[in-house]
Amino acid sequence: MLSPKANPQSLSKDGLDEETSVGSPVEHNGLGELRSFAPLGRRAPGVGEVEANWPAAWDRIAPEAFIRMPATPANGNQAGVVADPRKRALIVIPALNEAAVIASVIARILEDDGLVDPLLLVADGGSTDGTREIVARIAADDRRVRLLENPRRLQSAALNLAARALGGDRPWLVRVDAHADYPKNYASSLIAEAMRTGATSVVVSMDTVGEDGFQRAVAAAQNSVLGTGGSAHRLATAGQWVDHGHHALFNREAFQSIGGYDETFSHNEDAELDLRLAQQGGKIWLTDQVRIGYYPRSTPGALWKQYFSYGKGRARTVLKHYTPLKIRQTLPLAVAPAVVSALAAPLFWPFVIPALVWALAALSFGVLLGLRKRDPAALMSGPAAMIMHLAWSSGFWVQLLSHLGQREPAAPMLSEAQAAP
Repeated sequence: MLSPKANPQSLSKDGLDEETSVGSPVEHNGLGELRSFAPLGRRAPGVGEVEANWPAAWDRIAPEAFIRMPATPANGNQAGVVADPRKRALIVIPALNEAAVIASVIARILEDDGLVDPLLLVADGGSTDGTREIVARIAADDRRVRLLENPRRLQSAALNLAARALGGDRPWLVRVDAHADYPKNYASSLIAEAMRTGATSVVVSMDTVGEDGFQRAVAAAQNSVLGTGGSAHRLATAGQWVDHGHHALFNREAFQSIGGYDETFSHNEDAELDLRLAQQGGKIWLTDQVRIGYYPRSTPGALWKQYFSYGKGRARTVLKHYTPLKIRQTLPLAVAPAVVSALAAPLFWPFVIPALVWALAALSFGVLLGLRKRDPAALMSGPAAMIMHLAWSSGFWVQLLSHLGQREPAAPMLSEAQAAP
């Protein structure tokens, strides 16, 4: 126990009175401090002594000696630092029948030490496999998660609806697709990149990952020039300014100021938006800080359908903005006409040459990829790439010819006499 009286000169450096009353059993603990196990008798102040004022005595003890604050709180911000509202984001996951993966994607995105007051919104397009029930259970336990009905079902509609409904004062809009693998601190890394570079949009690179034989063949093609033509968000290894990439983050105000995605596009809506964003002075940064893993279609039929839609979407973008195609897009555009011309080879055999050149080039490139990767499945990347090329080219031409066939005929020119009443 501590003596109720203290001589100011006898206070130890810790602010404790080292005097004890006569007869009190006193011991030293292992730290060299006095310990008393008996109550001390009260005595009158001696000459030069005053009655101790214990609140004042406590003032002489540094609180840091007794109180230990964590260096980094659970929310990832430094102790005593107010969370920066400029980092708040609305994270949107468009979903349709994603019961197998939705819980893990939500958990991965929210496992982010750098997020500030995040709001994660799953915009469901009418799932029937239990996706909605899974998200509802998660939202009941986690106030950061919400479920939103997306009656239009499209990803583009999901982002537009979320931005309008819950964007609020959140500066950033993050797009997360369910069929992908994301690194730790994905969303906060995107925000940091946008704030560092001043970018209007931050896009990411994709690494295609295959599980079965056909997927591995598609992955080998998509991770090479054979399947992508050298697009930056597939092959780039350093951060750079680009005109297009896989969408990841937007400045929300800029996104809404240009009207968001064009919801009449089911495919290629991302490239179309990037064109409008650039026209308004927006800047797109391809970050090298994070990459995502993408799982391709697992059957030839599904891959054909996907790339046929991609081709139609690209044609719609060209027709809407009258933008020229790049060389890497022009080359596969010639594939469908080459295959069609080969059908006339019985009439004139040279018609088959363009199709043969394309097929031999794709198959040879695929063999080289397989040997380089030492993966038998990658040997089939040539046929996989041929499906992608032909489907994309076919989709483009179908959309283009359909558009030309639907154009209204020009109004007939009238002579001045005919035009007079």
